[in-house]
Amino acid sequence: MAKAVKKQALGRGLSALLKDPENDIKAAGDKGADKVVGNIVELELANIEVNPFQPRSSFNEDALKELASSIRELGVIQPITVRKIEFGKYQLVSGERRFRASKLVGLETVPAYIRIANDQESLEMALVENIQREDLDPIEIALSYERLIEEINLTQEQMSERVGKNRSTIANYLRLLKLDPIIQTGMRDGFLSMGHGRALINIENTSDQLDIYEKIIQDSLSVRATEALVKNYKEGKKSGKATPIKTKVPEFIQEGKKEFASYFGAKVDIKVASKGNGKLIISFSSEEDFKRLKKLISGAE
Repeated sequence: MAKAVKKQALGRGLSALLKDPENDIKAAGDKGADKVVGNIVELELANIEVNPFQPRSSFNEDALKELASSIRELGVIQPITVRKIEFGKYQLVSGERRFRASKLVGLETVPAYIRIANDQESLEMALVENIQREDLDPIEIALSYERLIEEINLTQEQMSERVGKNRSTIANYLRLLKLDPIIQTGMRDGFLSMGHGRALINIENTSDQLDIYEKIIQDSLSVRATEALVKNYKEGKKSGKATPIKTKVPEFIQEGKKEFASYFGAKVDIKVASKGNGKLIISFSSEEDFKRLKKLISGAE
């Protein structure tokens, strides 16, 4: 704990320098900038805003709580990175998980590196650093690559140099964005790996693509099994003998589905795998409807 306190105490003198309006640092060439830029400075969390260019759109709550617990015990080991946007105001470039976890713990300040950059540089720094260091899902990485191409005007070759990835690897990520949005969501939720996604890209027909996606989920197919399924489908398509890829739903499940729907007064979907296991999905339309279903399931009056 003593080490964490010492680490978070870094830059308190520099923090005072930043609070002096008469010596406001706006550019790297300003007086005192060399003492701040590149050094760890203690900044108040209230003066930091989230970066609108952050590629990560969702954060695992359990993982965030674990990080918060670690910060409570050890402090913020790795400083966040911010850019100065106006006097006393900063914007996150990277480290949003640490920023959020620090707020959960109730910290008032956080150690930070300060950079002076325009919006384009900030976007590139955020995207490149997240691609390299954060545990983004394949679709988030693909979206980050796409933004680097469209908003920073980088070629795949230039991006390869920036992020240290082969051009073919970048191209494979970008191809994932051609998948149906439902399948992309499945990848973001962890139901599919990038390997599954790469196999599905080879199916041009969206309807058949979704049919195979459902079979992957229902039968818990491995990447290799998925690749074999796609190969058989494509060979059948060429020979004119391709058939829809559907998992036959047993009659007892069809009957049970109607009974569930009638009991809950809601749309019910049942997915069954070839091994006999499956999922029961009950739809709800609002918070009130969810609470109604909860009472029915728990038997509460």
